[in-house]
Amino acid sequence: MKKKVKTVDFTGQLIFLGTGTSVGVPAVGCPCDVCGSQNPKDKRLRASVILGLPEGNLLIDTTPDLRTQLLRENIGVVSAVVFTHEHTDHLMGLDDLRLFPFYLGHSVPLYCEEHVEDRIRKSFDYAFSDQPPSHAGAVPQLEFRRIQPGSFSLLGAELIGFRLEHGKFSVLGFKIGKIAYCTDTNGIPEETWPLLEGLDVLVLDALQSRPHPTHFCVEESLAVIEKLRPRQAYLTHICHDLGHEKTEADLPDGVALAFDGLRIPLN
Repeated sequence: MKKKVKTVDFTGQLIFLGTGTSVGVPAVGCPCDVCGSQNPKDKRLRASVILGLPEGNLLIDTTPDLRTQLLRENIGVVSAVVFTHEHTDHLMGLDDLRLFPFYLGHSVPLYCEEHVEDRIRKSFDYAFSDQPPSHAGAVPQLEFRRIQPGSFSLLGAELIGFRLEHGKFSVLGFKIGKIAYCTDTNGIPEETWPLLEGLDVLVLDALQSRPHPTHFCVEESLAVIEKLRPRQAYLTHICHDLGHEKTEADLPDGVALAFDGLRIPLN
C-alpha cells in the first residue's frame, strides 16, 4: 500500500539541488573569502538536479547531500534516478532513497551504465544481500535499468544520454528537449557535438579559473559555449575559487553561474 506524501508540484521545472564540487562550498576548514561568504549563492552542495516530468520526479545523481537537498526544495518523492557516473560525490546519498518505495508502491528504478551498477552493488552491498532485511525500509529497495548513450523513455518523457569525457573516465550527459546537462567533464567527443547544437539551455561543468585534469575551467567552458551558442548557459560543479557575484560580473551575456535552488522551465 502506498503512503501519502507531502510534496510540492514542480512539474515542468528543472531544479538545481546542488552546484558545488566534490567537497562542497564552503570547504571544511577553509579560511578563504568565498568559503566565509554570507551570500547564499556561494553555499554550494554537491552537484545534482531534479526534473519534474509528467509522470514523476527524475533525480540526476544521488549526492551525499541528498536528504538536505530534497528537504530544502520541498521535494517529497523521487520517482526514478539516472546516474552520470559512479564517483562518490554523485553516488553516496543512495541510501536516502529508502523512504520512496513506501510512497511509490514499488522499488526505485535506477538508470545507469553497467560500471555504475557494479560500483553501487559494491558500495551498498547490504541492499543486495540474499538475506531478507530485518524490517520494511531497513535497506533501499532498488531496481536497475541499464542505459547507454542514446534515447530512452521514462516518466512520460524522452531523454538522450550522450558520452562525455571526465579525465580518463567516461561519463554520461543528458538531454531533454532543448536542455542539456553536462556535469563532470573536460572533453566532448566528436559524436556528441551534434547533439548539443540548437539548445535553449546548456548546463556545463566549470570547476575553477585555472585548468584541471578532469574538469573544464571557466575559460574552457566559455570556449565550448561560444562554439555551441545556446540561448542560455549555466556553469555548475563550481569550487570555492569562484565567488558568485564577482565571477558573474565577468561572464558574457547569456552565461551565468548556476546556484543551489535555481529553477528553470523544462519547456
